[in-house]
Amino acid sequence: MRVAICDDEKIQLSITKTSVENAYNSLDLIVDTYTSGIELLNAVDVVNYDLIILDIEMPGVNGIDTAKRLRKIEDKTAIVFLTSHVEYALEGYEVNALRYLTKPASTEKLSEIITYLLEQKKKDKRILLRNSEDVEMVCVADIYYMEAQDQMIRVVTDKGEYRNRYNLGDYETELSAYGFFRIHRGYLINLGHVLKLTGREIIMVDGAALPISRTKEAALKNALLHYVRNEAM
Repeated sequence: MRVAICDDEKIQLSITKTSVENAYNSLDLIVDTYTSGIELLNAVDVVNYDLIILDIEMPGVNGIDTAKRLRKIEDKTAIVFLTSHVEYALEGYEVNALRYLTKPASTEKLSEIITYLLEQKKKDKRILLRNSEDVEMVCVADIYYMEAQDQMIRVVTDKGEYRNRYNLGDYETELSAYGFFRIHRGYLINLGHVLKLTGREIIMVDGAALPISRTKEAALKNALLHYVRNEAM
């Protein structure tokens, strides 16, 4: 995840940066800091950010005006405003601001925002799949499960089935972070489409009853509990 923080107050800039790093303690986090709207605008021409945290009250180009210019360059990046005055909140609707935070931004609030963005990223994840006629980009959230069949992988989704010449283990590696779990050497399921567990089988939302490997039973129950808890947050 790449985050930009823009604040003309260097002490506040440092505080917010530390809060972001504490909120998302991960090796893939990159935090860039800027002290003016113009400096940030010049950077977004060459850098793509997942999240931009903007101080509203800055000299020259303020945070609201900076955000308006940003939206002409990139309309999907999440923008969070930092402010000491809540009356600015209405202006943020013009630029589709994700949140307003009062200074200093707490680690807890930033953690909520980053968790939300990561979940949205997971829902938007797509993979290339082949059906009988052509190749399509399919959202992984729409996949129910995958089944290994000889040298092919049968992929069952809410819109139909696909067959790919691929390795189930490679799909497992690619999709485990997106709520997928290997219940059997021949099956990889999307935990978000489980209907119920019954004995040594798992019932999917399409009615399919899939076998669970004995060695996977305990791990599957833990994975389901973890998934449900995360979805409820």
